[in-house]
Amino acid sequence: MQLFYVPEIAVNQELPEEESRHCIKVLRLRQGDEIRITDGQGSFYESMIAVISGKKCRVEIKNIQRQPTLWKGNIHIAMAPTKNMDRTEWFAEKATEIGLDQLSFLKYDFSERKVLKTDRVLRILVSVMKQSLKATLPQLNEMVGFREFIAGDLPGQKFIAHCHEGEKFSLHKAYRPGEAAVVLIGPEGDFSKEEVEAAVARGFVPVTLGNLRLRTETTALVACHTLNLINQ
Repeated sequence: MQLFYVPEIAVNQELPEEESRHCIKVLRLRQGDEIRITDGQGSFYESMIAVISGKKCRVEIKNIQRQPTLWKGNIHIAMAPTKNMDRTEWFAEKATEIGLDQLSFLKYDFSERKVLKTDRVLRILVSVMKQSLKATLPQLNEMVGFREFIAGDLPGQKFIAHCHEGEKFSLHKAYRPGEAAVVLIGPEGDFSKEEVEAAVARGFVPVTLGNLRLRTETTALVACHTLNLINQ
């Protein structure tokens, strides 16, 4: 059954314009047809199309179901957006498909991209959530500076995946299953020495994801998949 995203479905049983158009014009659904809606907050709304009027589509909710938790903990990836946005968008797509709770974009000392509009990334997250039949939309945060981010309230375990010399732990061994975790992923030029020191001073544990040198988006995806797999 086709899944639609209506964040305000609990208080307004009308599909947004884009979802209405897809429902009426693309799928050619009619009054009385059944559809499934998610609010992006963990619930499915089994609904019936009640009224179609022009470009508008109202529904009648028949049943509400909470989707069972698909993984434990809370997986938060905080990464530098890549110079080529296609690679960042690829990560957002695959991480949502695998299982991600929160995505933050950070400005680092060696970042190639200092500005990022999240509108397109959000559309990707919504699309993948619907295609993979998930009821929870990952939280997407606006881009902020690295030092502002690490100074904030970050619950759970904190890790930084850097390439500098020094003692580091394997992420899959350092992470305590079932707990919230945030992983810092640096730009192609890696973190600066000062950034590593600042993160460690704020309680971030240096980790490695293996012996291979990975691109930013690959590193982020490996970290996401590692935590998700542990928490299945």
